[in-house]
Amino acid sequence: MIRINLLPHREEKRKARRQQFYAFVGLVVVIAGAVWFLGFTVINRYISVQESKNAFLEKEIDGLKQQIAEISKLKEETDALLKRKQVIETLQGNRAETVNIFDQLVRRVPDGIRITSFNQNGDKFDLTGESISEARVSTLIRNLEESPLFQQVAPIEIRSAMAPNGRAIYSFQMRMGIERTAPSTPSDKGANKTQPGGR
Repeated sequence: MIRINLLPHREEKRKARRQQFYAFVGLVVVIAGAVWFLGFTVINRYISVQESKNAFLEKEIDGLKQQIAEISKLKEETDALLKRKQVIETLQGNRAETVNIFDQLVRRVPDGIRITSFNQNGDKFDLTGESISEARVSTLIRNLEESPLFQQVAPIEIRSAMAPNGRAIYSFQMRMGIERTAPSTPSDKGANKTQPGGR
Protein backbone atom coordinates (compact mmCIF):
# COMPACT_ATOMS: atom_id res chain seq x y z
CA MET A 1 0.00 0.00 0.00
CA ILE A 2 1.48 3.32 -1.20
CA ARG A 3 0.66 6.60 0.57
CA ILE A 4 1.04 9.94 -1.21
CA ASN A 5 1.32 13.15 0.82
CA LEU A 6 -0.82 15.83 -0.92
CA LEU A 7 -0.40 18.54 1.72
CA PRO A 8 2.46 20.39 -0.02
CA HIS A 9 0.58 20.37 -3.31
CA ARG A 10 -2.58 21.76 -1.67
CA GLU A 11 -0.56 24.40 0.14
CA GLU A 12 0.99 25.53 -3.13
CA LYS A 13 -2.45 25.78 -4.78
CA ARG A 14 -3.74 27.84 -1.86
CA LYS A 15 -0.73 30.08 -2.08
CA ALA A 16 -1.24 30.50 -5.81
CA ARG A 17 -4.92 31.35 -5.36
CA ARG A 18 -3.99 33.83 -2.64
CA GLN A 19 -1.48 35.52 -4.91
CA GLN A 20 -4.06 35.68 -7.71
CA PHE A 21 -6.57 37.24 -5.33
CA TYR A 22 -4.08 39.84 -4.18
CA ALA A 23 -3.14 40.57 -7.76
CA PHE A 24 -6.79 40.96 -8.69
CA VAL A 25 -7.42 43.27 -5.73
CA GLY A 26 -4.36 45.31 -6.67
CA LEU A 27 -5.56 45.54 -10.26
CA VAL A 28 -9.02 46.67 -9.09
CA VAL A 29 -7.41 49.29 -6.84
CA VAL A 30 -5.25 50.54 -9.70
CA ILE A 31 -8.21 50.69 -12.10
CA ALA A 32 -10.36 52.43 -9.46
CA GLY A 33 -7.57 54.93 -8.82
CA ALA A 34 -7.18 55.58 -12.54
CA VAL A 35 -10.93 56.05 -12.95
CA TRP A 36 -11.06 58.37 -9.94
CA PHE A 37 -8.09 60.41 -11.21
CA LEU A 38 -9.57 60.64 -14.69
CA GLY A 39 -12.97 61.66 -13.31
CA PHE A 40 -11.42 64.18 -10.95
CA THR A 41 -9.40 65.68 -13.81
CA VAL A 42 -12.43 65.89 -16.11
CA ILE A 43 -14.61 67.39 -13.39
CA ASN A 44 -11.94 69.96 -12.47
CA ARG A 45 -11.57 70.84 -16.12
CA TYR A 46 -15.33 71.25 -16.46
CA ILE A 47 -15.45 73.40 -13.31
CA SER A 48 -12.57 75.55 -14.59
CA VAL A 49 -14.27 76.06 -17.96
CA GLN A 50 -17.59 76.86 -16.25
CA GLU A 51 -15.89 79.33 -13.90
CA SER A 52 -14.29 81.03 -16.91
CA LYS A 53 -17.72 81.27 -18.57
CA ASN A 54 -19.25 82.63 -15.36
CA ALA A 55 -16.49 85.23 -15.04
CA PHE A 56 -17.03 86.30 -18.67
CA LEU A 57 -20.79 86.53 -18.15
CA GLU A 58 -20.36 88.54 -14.95
CA LYS A 59 -18.03 90.94 -16.78
CA GLU A 60 -20.54 91.33 -19.61
CA ILE A 61 -23.38 91.82 -17.12
CA ASP A 62 -21.39 94.53 -15.31
CA GLY A 63 -20.80 96.22 -18.67
CA LEU A 64 -24.53 96.04 -19.50
CA LYS A 65 -25.40 97.46 -16.08
CA GLN A 66 -23.10 100.41 -16.71
CA GLN A 67 -24.65 100.97 -20.13
CA ILE A 68 -28.16 100.76 -18.63
CA ALA A 69 -27.16 103.27 -15.94
CA GLU A 70 -25.79 105.62 -18.62
CA ILE A 71 -28.95 105.20 -20.71
CA SER A 72 -31.11 105.92 -17.64
CA LYS A 73 -29.04 109.02 -16.89
CA LEU A 74 -29.38 110.20 -20.49
CA LYS A 75 -33.12 109.55 -20.37
CA GLU A 76 -33.43 111.59 -17.16
CA GLU A 77 -31.45 114.42 -18.74
CA THR A 78 -33.60 114.22 -21.89
CA ASP A 79 -36.80 114.27 -19.84
CA ALA A 80 -35.52 117.26 -17.86
CA LEU A 81 -34.68 119.13 -21.09
CA LEU A 82 -38.11 118.31 -22.54
CA LYS A 83 -39.80 119.58 -19.37
CA ARG A 84 -37.80 122.81 -19.54
CA LYS A 85 -38.70 123.16 -23.20
CA GLN A 86 -42.39 122.64 -22.38
CA VAL A 87 -42.21 125.20 -19.58
CA ILE A 88 -40.57 127.73 -21.91
CA GLU A 89 -43.14 127.07 -24.62
CA THR A 90 -45.94 127.37 -22.07
CA LEU A 91 -44.57 130.67 -20.76
CA GLN A 92 -44.21 132.02 -24.29
CA GLY A 93 -47.73 130.86 -25.14
CA ASN A 94 -49.14 132.35 -21.96
CA ARG A 95 -47.43 135.67 -22.64
CA ALA A 96 -48.90 135.85 -26.13
CA GLU A 97 -52.25 134.67 -24.76
CA THR A 98 -52.24 137.34 -22.03
CA VAL A 99 -51.53 140.08 -24.57
CA ASN A 100 -54.35 138.79 -26.79
CA ILE A 101 -56.79 138.59 -23.85
CA PHE A 102 -56.21 142.19 -22.78
CA ASP A 103 -56.30 143.39 -26.38
CA GLN A 104 -59.67 141.68 -26.96
CA LEU A 105 -61.00 142.91 -23.63
CA VAL A 106 -60.11 146.53 -24.35
CA ARG A 107 -61.73 146.28 -27.77
CA ARG A 108 -64.96 144.81 -26.34
CA VAL A 109 -65.56 147.19 -23.41
CA PRO A 110 -68.11 149.84 -24.40
CA ASP A 111 -68.07 153.47 -23.21
CA GLY A 112 -69.60 154.06 -19.80
CA ILE A 113 -68.01 150.93 -18.23
CA ARG A 114 -64.98 150.87 -15.93
CA ILE A 115 -63.20 147.58 -15.27
CA THR A 116 -62.03 147.36 -11.67
CA SER A 117 -60.49 143.85 -11.65
CA PHE A 118 -59.77 141.00 -13.99
CA ASN A 119 -58.58 137.79 -12.31
CA GLN A 120 -57.82 134.30 -13.53
CA ASN A 121 -59.34 131.41 -11.59
CA GLY A 122 -58.09 128.17 -13.16
CA ASP A 123 -59.47 128.02 -16.69
CA LYS A 124 -61.96 130.78 -15.93
CA PHE A 125 -61.64 134.55 -15.69
CA ASP A 126 -63.56 136.74 -13.24
CA LEU A 127 -64.35 140.26 -14.41
CA THR A 128 -65.70 142.98 -12.13
CA GLY A 129 -66.47 146.60 -12.89
CA GLU A 130 -68.90 149.51 -12.78
CA SER A 131 -71.35 150.78 -15.39
CA ILE A 132 -73.59 153.80 -15.79
CA SER A 133 -76.50 151.54 -16.81
CA GLU A 134 -77.61 147.94 -17.01
CA ALA A 135 -77.86 148.29 -20.79
CA ARG A 136 -74.09 148.91 -20.97
CA VAL A 137 -73.49 145.71 -18.98
CA SER A 138 -75.69 143.80 -21.44
CA THR A 139 -73.73 145.34 -24.32
CA LEU A 140 -70.46 144.24 -22.70
CA ILE A 141 -71.73 140.68 -22.31
CA ARG A 142 -72.85 140.61 -25.94
CA ASN A 143 -69.53 142.03 -27.16
CA LEU A 144 -67.57 139.44 -25.20
CA GLU A 145 -69.72 136.61 -26.55
CA GLU A 146 -69.07 137.82 -30.10
CA SER A 147 -65.32 137.70 -29.54
CA PRO A 148 -63.50 134.69 -31.06
CA LEU A 149 -61.51 134.42 -27.85
CA PHE A 150 -64.01 134.60 -24.99
CA GLN A 151 -66.70 131.99 -24.43
CA GLN A 152 -69.31 130.98 -21.85
CA VAL A 153 -69.73 134.57 -20.64
CA ALA A 154 -72.08 134.47 -17.65
CA PRO A 155 -73.06 137.34 -15.33
CA ILE A 156 -72.75 136.47 -11.66
CA GLU A 157 -74.10 139.64 -10.06
CA ILE A 158 -75.38 143.06 -11.11
CA ARG A 159 -76.06 145.45 -8.25
CA SER A 160 -77.16 149.08 -8.26
CA ALA A 161 -75.53 151.64 -5.96
CA MET A 162 -75.28 155.39 -5.54
CA ALA A 163 -72.15 157.24 -6.62
CA PRO A 164 -70.76 160.13 -4.50
CA ASN A 165 -72.15 162.62 -7.04
CA GLY A 166 -75.64 161.24 -6.50
CA ARG A 167 -75.88 159.37 -9.78
CA ALA A 168 -76.84 155.68 -9.89
CA ILE A 169 -74.12 153.23 -10.86
CA TYR A 170 -74.23 149.49 -11.42
CA SER A 171 -71.49 147.26 -10.13
CA PHE A 172 -71.25 143.88 -11.85
CA GLN A 173 -69.34 140.66 -11.77
CA MET A 174 -69.13 138.05 -14.53
CA ARG A 175 -67.20 134.92 -15.34
CA MET A 176 -66.00 133.61 -18.70
CA GLY A 177 -63.61 131.16 -20.31
CA ILE A 178 -61.33 131.50 -23.29
CA GLU A 179 -61.02 129.52 -26.48
CA ARG A 180 -57.58 127.90 -26.61
CA THR A 181 -56.35 126.58 -29.95
CA ALA A 182 -54.07 123.56 -30.01
CA PRO A 183 -50.52 124.45 -31.11
CA SER A 184 -49.73 123.38 -34.66
CA THR A 185 -47.11 120.67 -35.14
CA PRO A 186 -44.54 120.44 -37.97
CA SER A 187 -46.58 117.62 -39.53
CA ASP A 188 -49.67 119.86 -39.52
CA LYS A 189 -47.73 122.63 -41.25
CA GLY A 190 -46.47 120.19 -43.86
CA ALA A 191 -50.00 118.91 -44.41
CA ASN A 192 -51.29 122.46 -44.86
CA LYS A 193 -48.69 123.15 -47.54
CA THR A 194 -49.60 119.99 -49.48
CA GLN A 195 -52.36 120.54 -51.98
CA PRO A 196 -54.37 118.01 -53.97
CA GLY A 197 -53.02 117.31 -57.40
CA GLY A 198 -49.36 117.07 -56.30
CA ARG A 199 -48.52 120.69 -57.25
